[in-house]
Amino acid sequence: MPKLWNETIETHRREVREAILDATAALVAEHGLRAVTMSQIAEQAGIGRATLYKYFSDVEAILGAWHERQVDHHLHHLNQVRDEVGDPAARLEAVLTAYALLTSSRGGHDADIASYLHHSPHVAHAHDHLHGLISSLIAEAAASGDLRADTDPGELATYCLHALSAARSLPSEAAVHRLVQLTLAGLRNPG
Repeated sequence: MPKLWNETIETHRREVREAILDATAALVAEHGLRAVTMSQIAEQAGIGRATLYKYFSDVEAILGAWHERQVDHHLHHLNQVRDEVGDPAARLEAVLTAYALLTSSRGGHDADIASYLHHSPHVAHAHDHLHGLISSLIAEAAASGDLRADTDPGELATYCLHALSAARSLPSEAAVHRLVQLTLAGLRNPG
């Protein structure tokens, strides 16, 4: 097959897959996690059920792919935030703030999906990537003298991730920012 034909087919497949994931997300937001069927997804995506089954075997597989896409978008966003700031301490604060805001915006059906898919391999990989990102930012800031250097950066990254998980239950963005500042206070040089 000519190269152009292959590229066109791949583009079409990607577009259909994205339409399926978008349709599923919209249906879950409207009806809830457990109420979505393959027939509804096919109709919402504008494809036949047979086509849908060529892409995914069941609703759980679609939800897994949707969640993986969301996690990838979040990690990409955090990496962009990191790359936009030059100073090590400011870079850490920017990433922790962005992470806390992402955490606080998870609610309703997204939280249901996240807990439903919590043990998926892509979640473990994403958590490892996130932990490594924050650990390296802490190490950079500690090396520049901005943060404490008496504790392993990996342990401090774990502290940050656990502390910022509280953002899920905070009532406002201002409260999220206060939580980030409190978390950063625990990273500063003692004394």
